[in-house]
Amino acid sequence: MTEAANEVLYEVADHIATITLNAPERMNTISGPMLNDLARLLTEANEDKDVRVVILTGKGRAFCAGLDLRKERDGNGLSAASSPTTINLRNTPPTVLQAMDKPTICAVNGGAAGYGMDTALGCDIRIMAESAKLAAAFVKRGVVPESGGTWLLPRMLGWAKASELIFTGRTLGARECLEWGLANEVVPDAELMSRATAVAREIAANAPLAVQASKRMMRMGLNENFHDHVHHVYLQLLPLFKTQDMAEGMKAFMEKREPKFEGR
Repeated sequence: MTEAANEVLYEVADHIATITLNAPERMNTISGPMLNDLARLLTEANEDKDVRVVILTGKGRAFCAGLDLRKERDGNGLSAASSPTTINLRNTPPTVLQAMDKPTICAVNGGAAGYGMDTALGCDIRIMAESAKLAAAFVKRGVVPESGGTWLLPRMLGWAKASELIFTGRTLGARECLEWGLANEVVPDAELMSRATAVAREIAANAPLAVQASKRMMRMGLNENFHDHVHHVYLQLLPLFKTQDMAEGMKAFMEKREPKFEGR
């Protein structure tokens, strides 16, 4: 395990990278250093050939309660990650999450508000603890969902439900998130990480190149017509035919055994 400025923890085991927001005393609110460290570690996980799945979670009673306004006033908040006149959005966590090929699981251990909510929504899969909540409190603070929410929510919920959530600034409990389709599962708090790890292991057991290609195709499909998309899927499929993993997958199927993929 390594620590980045003690605010973000990073660990890799069994092809799973676990990234933990580590500022429980302030409910894991995002400071400038945490923002940079989180983006850097997400990028590191995406580029590490040993990593097949990423779990993102928080330490303490909150996942992330949004931007740290106290740090912002002290000059060590979001603006500290940018130049005095611009905000660099190319390497922020929401942008990095959207571009990642590795599957991401958010183990939502507590409240996720504002920036924290958008970050959780940016992951591919969300497993929520019973006590967890998503708080779309942007308009209650006089701002917009600044980190991806206005792009993500209409696609996830449809226009009407996304409008309801964003315009009211409502907070949804874990069970409500499940009903709305924003959570994949809700589990007892004590079982959150064990369940997230179990799902991660199930993903990691599959051919990693095929999983990553599938995610790329899903992401591209959001902005393509069907004809173009099928063409691009075929172009992704051709290189996979030449991989050792595809040969192993076919061989394991014929021999009625579990495959052992190596990402080659």
